[in-house]
Amino acid sequence: MIQTVVKRDGRIVGFNEEKIVTAIRKAMLHTEKGEDMALIRQITDHISFRGDAQMTVEDIQDMVEMELMKSSRKDVAKKYIAYRNQRRIARKAKTRDMFQEIINIKSNDITRENANVNADTPAGMMMKFASETTKPYVDDFMLDEDIMEAVQNSYLHIHDKDYYPTKSLTCCQHPLDHILKNGFCVGHGESRPAKRIETASVLACISMETAQNEMHGGQAIPAFDFYMAPYVRSTFIEELKSLEELTLISYEHLYNREVEDYVECPLDFLSGDDRIVQHAMNKTVKRVHQAMEAFIHNMNTIHSRGGNQVVFSSINYGTDTSAEGRCVIRELLNSTYRGVGNGETAIFPIQIWKKKRGVSYLPTDRNYDLYELACKVSARRFFPNFLNLDATYNQNDEWRADDPKRYIHEVATMGCRTRVFENRFGPKTSVGRGNLSFSTINIVRLAIECMEIENKEQRIAQFFAKLDNILELTAKQLHERMEFQRTAFAKQFPLLMSALWVGSENLKPTDTIAKVINQGTLGIGFIGLAECLVALTGKHHGESAESQELGVKIITYMRDRANDFSERYQHNYSVLATPAEGLSGKFTRADRKKFGIIEGVTNRDYYTNSNHVPVYYKCSARHKAEIEAPYHALTGGGHIFYVEIDGDATHNPDAIMRVVDMMDKYNLGYGSVNHNRNRCMDCGYENSEKGLKACPKCGSTNLDRLQRITGYLVGTTDRWNKAKLAELNDRVVHE
Repeated sequence: MIQTVVKRDGRIVGFNEEKIVTAIRKAMLHTEKGEDMALIRQITDHISFRGDAQMTVEDIQDMVEMELMKSSRKDVAKKYIAYRNQRRIARKAKTRDMFQEIINIKSNDITRENANVNADTPAGMMMKFASETTKPYVDDFMLDEDIMEAVQNSYLHIHDKDYYPTKSLTCCQHPLDHILKNGFCVGHGESRPAKRIETASVLACISMETAQNEMHGGQAIPAFDFYMAPYVRSTFIEELKSLEELTLISYEHLYNREVEDYVECPLDFLSGDDRIVQHAMNKTVKRVHQAMEAFIHNMNTIHSRGGNQVVFSSINYGTDTSAEGRCVIRELLNSTYRGVGNGETAIFPIQIWKKKRGVSYLPTDRNYDLYELACKVSARRFFPNFLNLDATYNQNDEWRADDPKRYIHEVATMGCRTRVFENRFGPKTSVGRGNLSFSTINIVRLAIECMEIENKEQRIAQFFAKLDNILELTAKQLHERMEFQRTAFAKQFPLLMSALWVGSENLKPTDTIAKVINQGTLGIGFIGLAECLVALTGKHHGESAESQELGVKIITYMRDRANDFSERYQHNYSVLATPAEGLSGKFTRADRKKFGIIEGVTNRDYYTNSNHVPVYYKCSARHKAEIEAPYHALTGGGHIFYVEIDGDATHNPDAIMRVVDMMDKYNLGYGSVNHNRNRCMDCGYENSEKGLKACPKCGSTNLDRLQRITGYLVGTTDRWNKAKLAELNDRVVHE
């Protein structure tokens, strides 16, 4: 009697005879004689009792074929066998066509799925070959039938499905202090602990680059300023020791001298210890600036994942009020403002300023001057984005202003918007944690399927019934993926599961990671709330108070169900405002093909990103903030608020500050400002002139508009897919 089944991915699960029933029934429905439940049950029972205690999926399917061939319904056997063969043939044909498009470096939605990947290079092509052939394998051999159907019918999208078989996790907030203090050993080399700011900067790069090769998402540092600060002081001491060698005088009494701020000043009129301290300080500031400059340069040139992609990196900073931490922040911002190479804007890392009352909120706060500098830099370079630590859902009762490790209790974000903070299995923190995987629901399709119901209340009730079904399926899929991830060994992730992930220090290389990954999160995402509401009510949430009320009700329901799933499965489920890139057009194409063009729903090439007011809808920044703010409190897995401004923002940092103040007023958690920035692709020259036709520096007409695609920048829109380009062209300014 069959008791357990070995799935194609190696997992052992309990035997479910209903899957045999479903498979035979589907084959029967494609025959003239139709369904015969008595025969279905007879065959199912025979296989169930005749089979071994443990069997593979393939062996069970072979038994189904044999039993059907022995029965009176050989017509069903033919359909069953034909279906399996058709799947194999179709898969091979699709693979051939897809390979040709990659080989011929065609610019399409396959090669431009991720704008941070250059799919035209040999390494990029290899990655796409692997990616596109792995996805069908996952569909066929690793997903349950009901989940596979939901994916194929565009109700559900499993993100990073190509990495599914690797058991890798999505992302991680690096506890960089562990790396800097202890060094690390992965691969064939060992890195010693840092002693000076230059080494600390390099190790920060190596940590993120190494982990990027072990994971399928992005890498982040939650408190860059706090982690780097000790190495400013050690560098200062090193400069004093250099002077000791020169003068043969001991300056040991100055090693720990209190410093108000690390600022370069002339040595004129200074004497004695004051002159020595200022000289060492000037040297230290220069070295910190060079280290930050090198850090930014490295993060834009060091490649990972086989050499086809720079590290998808983020850094959070802004709340270290020590002189050393302030020095790191200031020189990081100064270097970002100057730009890299020929002065162009650095694409990575995504920089995130953590704004907090008592730290940088008022002009009297210690770091307010650095906040002003951050706004000035953002006005020119798009970064930093701004994280509101005072939002009600971003606060932690354990945060104390005098705690030297208060950053542990501060929320941090990464990548396009991923947020990890709440935790059922440990402390409420972002440090050493990340997302395990996430999947996105096509709520637009659910709404379209209800449009023919004339009674409004019944229409909305039916939508919620459909939503509940797909939520159940999504939670199950995420649970099953996590159960598969849990079987990985620590040695498969040499850095992540030895020095980065919380609790990993207790793992042996041959231990599975099951004990520690429950500290991570599972994200239930959604796309196209605006189009969903148009389908249900005729208007989106930006233009109708009634639609806004329904929108909040929908996402609140998703949040509440995520909490239910957390209890049921004992995981950290959260709702994510999905940063749709390739997905923004994929769902739309599928829905347009099935339902045709529906005004306000499928008439554009993309669905609106998560809960955003549509990019084409003309409204004030304040109105946009009022509409989108309630969703930030509901989307604990991540969210972002954008404002589009006109003109040259370089000379208008006050515009950035007004947006950040607005975030605080309306309880928004994370946001940024988009503005115009032209870039010459030949010489790297940048300016903000609207409608620029030729480069003022070299005369080239090879120009590009630098823009944010979801939450990150892309140096050229040549790598954007069709849907995101259409969205970019539709964006309007928020007055």
